[in-house]
Amino acid sequence: MQINRHHPCAVILQLSLRPSRSFSIDGAAMLQSTARQVFLALMLTTSALAASPSEQRGRTFALNNCARCHSIDKVTASPLKIAPPFRTLHKRYPVEALAEAFAEGIQTGHPTMPEFRLEPDQIHDLLSYLKTLE
Repeated sequence: MQINRHHPCAVILQLSLRPSRSFSIDGAAMLQSTARQVFLALMLTTSALAASPSEQRGRTFALNNCARCHSIDKVTASPLKIAPPFRTLHKRYPVEALAEAFAEGIQTGHPTMPEFRLEPDQIHDLLSYLKTLE
């Protein structure tokens, strides 16, 4: 992922990672860790604010119904190793083709995946969100 060095979040991170002589090594490491967490939170918030309402609803659906097993973002591993990260689904299936499976009920996911059926508006929202992960 390319980071724009002039983005406000990147500038904050660059400033916070500069060594300071007034901190001990432990204090500097703690400051760096905190700065990274703030940077990540700002980046996630910025992308969430840029998402369409449909994408936001799809992300919320995925967070509430899928994130216990699947990674629903662009970087983390799935909590359940056999559950594919959502960011890789487009490599396995055309995202639009998942609409039918969501409507009829997915029964062939990973072995521990519960069967479920989505309403048309939920399908639209979830597919909109999945497309943001491509």
